[in-house]
Amino acid sequence: MATTVFAQSGNSEKDKSTTTKTISPDLFGVFFEDLSYAADGGLYAELVQNRSFEYSASDKKDWNSLTAWEYITQGYSYGTLSIESAHPVHPNNPHYLLLNIEDSGQEGLGISNSGYDGITVKAGEQYNFSVYLQQLSPNPIPVTVQLRDKKGTVYGAATFITESGGWKKYNNVLTVNQTADSLKLFVLAKKPGKLAIDEVSLFPQNTFKGEANGLRADLAQAIADLQPKFMRFPGGCLVHGDGLGNMYRWKNTIGPVEQRIQQRNIWNYHQSIGLGFYEYFRFCEDIGAKPLPVVAAGVSCQNSGGTWRIGGIGQKGLPLTDMQGYIQDVLDLIEYANGPVNSKWGAQRAAAGHPKPFNLQYVGIGNEDKQTDDFRLRFKMIYDVVKAKHPEITVVGTVGPSPSGDDYDQGWKFANLLNIPIVDEHFYERPEWFLSNNARYDTYNRKKSEVYIGEYASQGNDLINALTEAAFMTSIERNGDVVRMASYAPLLANSKHTSWNPNLIYFNNSKWVPTVNYYVQQLFSVNQGDSYIRNVVTFNGITDSTLAASCVKDSRTGDIIIKIVNAGTTATSSKIDLKALNIQSKKAKLNILKGNPNDKNTLNEPLKLVPIVSDFDTKTLNNYTVPAYSLSVIRIKGR
Repeated sequence: MATTVFAQSGNSEKDKSTTTKTISPDLFGVFFEDLSYAADGGLYAELVQNRSFEYSASDKKDWNSLTAWEYITQGYSYGTLSIESAHPVHPNNPHYLLLNIEDSGQEGLGISNSGYDGITVKAGEQYNFSVYLQQLSPNPIPVTVQLRDKKGTVYGAATFITESGGWKKYNNVLTVNQTADSLKLFVLAKKPGKLAIDEVSLFPQNTFKGEANGLRADLAQAIADLQPKFMRFPGGCLVHGDGLGNMYRWKNTIGPVEQRIQQRNIWNYHQSIGLGFYEYFRFCEDIGAKPLPVVAAGVSCQNSGGTWRIGGIGQKGLPLTDMQGYIQDVLDLIEYANGPVNSKWGAQRAAAGHPKPFNLQYVGIGNEDKQTDDFRLRFKMIYDVVKAKHPEITVVGTVGPSPSGDDYDQGWKFANLLNIPIVDEHFYERPEWFLSNNARYDTYNRKKSEVYIGEYASQGNDLINALTEAAFMTSIERNGDVVRMASYAPLLANSKHTSWNPNLIYFNNSKWVPTVNYYVQQLFSVNQGDSYIRNVVTFNGITDSTLAASCVKDSRTGDIIIKIVNAGTTATSSKIDLKALNIQSKKAKLNILKGNPNDKNTLNEPLKLVPIVSDFDTKTLNNYTVPAYSLSVIRIKGR
């Protein structure tokens, strides 16, 4: 597509009329992928790491079944410890720990877990502890559970006694009276005997919306506060995996957590799969976002085996003899989300606690795949069946990892051939790219595929990065008739384990920080409209790619929302056509985000940049001064 300088009227120079056009109601959403410990150790609220002893050297070279665990012998206790697999809780969860307590001493013998960089707790909150135990000796064994710091101070404790008769799940509640981090969870046997141990869990009761097996409340709320219209999950490169054996299979992620199949993460750590498709669907429902699950297109990631480092192609296709079964998995996913309770997979959804369908509308097939014959053949096989059996589902295709180049061109050619409803474009580019490509979608063919901008970011978290993204987002609104959806990526990153930068939200065990990019995304997403009004904002004849504006109307409220971006060095005067807007109300709110171009928000410092909200008189719209390095969002009350 041709690149042109943005016309500051908010549309192409060919169209000088002030008119309204309908734009997508699903324009701004979020994209979640489990990289940078976004799930385990992040959004998923589980506090125990490697809770079922399934880590291995295939995850990381120095990992094993006892990673994050420590064998505890204290007070003259002694015995042995081993990892076994002969009689697991479930075959999908093959490893467990065998503890032989020869002498429990005065304080007990057992294990401790360090969590993800320590366990953080809050005063006054309660934590649900659970564990699967099998008493392998004749007599009951008292067990003590404790949260301790490095000095041995106990922050919460519970006790129970084991029973014979196979694997049993034990549940306790630990009440914490002090806030602390860097704690460890101790599980200690207080009498001699043999115990098999598996699925050790510690969960805050205060999860998002109180969901069982739920999400960390503050991180989930941070996403909810974006008011996303959709959420794409679970990836990303995670979906098609590092080789065919690492491909993400949604059926492995549902049902009781102890029966789910864990696996290595393409980002070189481990997926407990505690956050699975049921939890993703529930989260979407909880925050009012349409679910957009993505499945692999029958091929692995072209970067499998780290081939991106050497420029090779690691993409492999599933054997064609396996494709019928794989396509059935995709159909079963749709049934799981939307099927009645008397259908096979709808019944499994109901058994999990949700008889009502999830109202799935979108399914993504593939993720920025290399455009090869292997990919095209398998994509078409999946697409043709889904289209025929589920015409109510909108399929989202893919056109490669970049906004231009051979994969992009071949991807669009293929999309046009199949008449794919929506294609997924990705771009991680420098800030200048976003300014110079503001008119990118002005010339897209409205009769062909719509666009989902599934992943984009301007390679930084400074204010200037966020403002260039904001300038580009005005063009997304302007072209909301052909751009169906857009989502910044990546969404979440644990500050101690970042696989990729930049990210929208950085966090540690106790807090998170809204980047400036987060505030830009929020200002657009909470101020979405469903119609775009052309030619409302002008800059007194100035044509400069650092200036951009858009105007939308929310038909539900009647509100008119004007967004004005100045990514330049000097303040600029703008004029807003009040007559064209037919504004009756004088009541408006101004949200303004401004500062120095290299300012950013970080976890370890007070926030430098936050939007400032004030009342606004619409009379001043006749000559509104747009500050340098700023985003202004003016919301005018409709009724």
